[in-house]
Amino acid sequence: MDPFKNMQDWKKNMDHFFGENFWGEFEGILKPQIPQVNMYQGDNEVTCIFNIPGLKDSKSIDVIVDYATLEVRGIISVQNPSRQVVKEEILQGSFDRKLDLPFPVRSDKIDGTYQNGLLFITLYRLITKESNKNRVPIRIRDK
Repeated sequence: MDPFKNMQDWKKNMDHFFGENFWGEFEGILKPQIPQVNMYQGDNEVTCIFNIPGLKDSKSIDVIVDYATLEVRGIISVQNPSRQVVKEEILQGSFDRKLDLPFPVRSDKIDGTYQNGLLFITLYRLITKESNKNRVPIRIRDK
């Protein structure tokens, strides 16, 4: 007898009762997002520190900045194929983290370093001298 068969049946019944997307709302609670990240804000910069163990090649990770959003994509893999797993607590697998930044950042000045399993990304505030205000000329038409 498969002990997990009843679990699958129970999940299907819950999906039927609550709707198919019911479990998706709990995903962040049941399975934490990877990689974990800390964000620190200064006056004109923000530093994000990502926990990414085992990174050996910088080409295996993508860091994308778009105005006030930072996206980091890659794969965390710390497997030891020559040994049998006894306990596994380090979250692994492919990831795609998108973070809303506290302010718009420059796309031409970004610092990224990787050391001791941590990816440091420092972004600098976008400061524009130009105002986005535009005076709209009004034409008066005669009837």
